[in-house]
Amino acid sequence: MTDSGDVAQQRLAAIVGHERIRAAGEQDAIDGIRPRWIVEPKDAAGVAKTLACANESAMHVVARGSGAMVGWGAPPRSLDFILSTTRLNRVVEHAAADMTATVQAGATIESFQLALAAQNQRLALDPLWPDRSTIGGILATNDSGSLRGGFGTLRDLLIGITIALPDGTLARSGGKVVKNVAGYDLQKLMIGSFGTLAVIVEATFRLHPLPLACRNLQCSTPGDRLERLAPALNELSLLLTSAQIMMDGSSSMKLALRVESVPEAIEDKCRRICRAMEALGIQPRDVATEAWGAREELFDLPDATVCRLALLASFWPELHVMLERWKTQQNVCGQLVAQAAGGGFLALSGPNGSIVKVISELRQKLASLGGSAVVLKSPRSVKEQLDVWGAAGDSIALMKRIKAQFDENNVLAPGRFVGGI
Repeated sequence: MTDSGDVAQQRLAAIVGHERIRAAGEQDAIDGIRPRWIVEPKDAAGVAKTLACANESAMHVVARGSGAMVGWGAPPRSLDFILSTTRLNRVVEHAAADMTATVQAGATIESFQLALAAQNQRLALDPLWPDRSTIGGILATNDSGSLRGGFGTLRDLLIGITIALPDGTLARSGGKVVKNVAGYDLQKLMIGSFGTLAVIVEATFRLHPLPLACRNLQCSTPGDRLERLAPALNELSLLLTSAQIMMDGSSSMKLALRVESVPEAIEDKCRRICRAMEALGIQPRDVATEAWGAREELFDLPDATVCRLALLASFWPELHVMLERWKTQQNVCGQLVAQAAGGGFLALSGPNGSIVKVISELRQKLASLGGSAVVLKSPRSVKEQLDVWGAAGDSIALMKRIKAQFDENNVLAPGRFVGGI
């Protein structure tokens, strides 16, 4: 930091107000790295001015909403303050007739969905912890959830974005209508960038109607059915809104299916799905919605290492065999929650050294198939033994050039992203 602590604090306080900058506590540390302050700008302009101040004073910043996912990524190399977006929590505009809405980055998913529901609309995503996760948080970490099978990912639903750059510039990309695709590349860059390029302050989404009817089906299936299950789910993709598999290395797995439609059609859809499952020897039954909270339960497992996987359903049978082998040979218990549309979460519990070996083996296999495994949550001793991101790949040189263009002085979240960016 170029400025002394007192001078820097005074400059920040002049921007956000003395009551909106406070000393950070132990609970604000990120992987043991404790910031000096928590700074809370009130609007987009305040965020931009705060970043400009940090840039001029050579301070290092991590943006945070509710903090639900702030522990994801590598530890920051340095951290002077956390820029909190909690005051940016309004729905700016809901154009119900156009089925679009603009919302500030600090709004929680739940509050945004409640506002949209007043017009019988929704953002067709179900990310982790909707009562805590913020708009900026899910964009920065690219957390779409199981509804991606029916409605696409964040990249498909985001149509406009406003960001604050480290030099104090506010930049806008896209628009407020679905057909506007200007600035599409900038939006894609921000999704999944973990706050290393800019701070997201506002986003515009395309919306979908609330479903008129919804059914949840669940069933158990032996491991030997997985070979036929993946192609069957692919054939049923137009009937299904979501499909999720849960396995733990035992001989039996759970399958959860969500079907949404108009009341006149939903019974027919469910009958067709059930017939296809019964042909595989699987008997679905109606259940409540508990299965869709299985991802959150993985993060509640004590001392577990949780990875986010990019994998196709065709890899489920092989992964099932690997889970069984890790349990018997490595004393590592694995629990997987994965979506048929691609992606999933794997929790690993056991000796730390064995977990590191298991993740290395899994990454090698997934890399050969075009997939990946990123460590999101783990004991510090596990993070110290591996790179949470895995191999950076051939794109790292380009990623570093992009980082240099957006954040020349490395103000934002230094070291948190792939390849130490």
